[in-house]
Amino acid sequence: MLKHVRALAALAMLVAVTACATAAPRTFQGEFERPADNSRILVMTPDVQLAVLTAAGLQEPREDWSISGRDNLTTAVATLIQAQSHTTSSLDPATAMEGRVGQVIRLHDAVGTSILAINYGFYSVPTRNDDFTWTLGEGVQELATTYNADYALFVTARGSYASAGRVAAMVGLAMLGVGVPLGGQQAFASLVDLRTGNVIWFNVVTASPNQDMRQIEGAASLAETLMRGAPL
Repeated sequence: MLKHVRALAALAMLVAVTACATAAPRTFQGEFERPADNSRILVMTPDVQLAVLTAAGLQEPREDWSISGRDNLTTAVATLIQAQSHTTSSLDPATAMEGRVGQVIRLHDAVGTSILAINYGFYSVPTRNDDFTWTLGEGVQELATTYNADYALFVTARGSYASAGRVAAMVGLAMLGVGVPLGGQQAFASLVDLRTGNVIWFNVVTASPNQDMRQIEGAASLAETLMRGAPL
């Protein structure tokens, strides 16, 4: 239940972001160390939830699409990181929600939602809107110790794809001058220094038509946009 509520909150934040940016990286404003060559990056299995947008405008979850998007993004992100002379390991958060590691994962979910809300314009917090100095605290060292890693990368993706009926409705209503949304997909990523707990980089992107994460090529293109500018 908690995971479902968290997913809905993240989706709400991501949908709000689409109105203001298609790619919006942020870098930690304090002092931080860029990952040195051969750094060990713990890549969390992407949290992907995709749906079909019906003719009536309802979103119906599609587990098969979500699994394809998850697997394709996992491979694409790891490939990009390895190309930067780093080593990667993987962790599926769903298998590690107990104990202190689970607490760190849940904390990241909360901080990520706050970053989306505050730094991307959903809420106005004058003392924080232009201040990107987020941290998870030293408790993240539990991840470093348990999984022998220097940094952790978290990826979340949400979205919907129009059904044939939805496309037909769009064409018909367009003739009457009525616009009909055909869905969209968004993703965000954060890179966390597991020595300090600082979120040293964060990015939010909206997928273009050729970045269908359900397909290997589309996921690779989306991952490249998502990871662009990461201090790796």
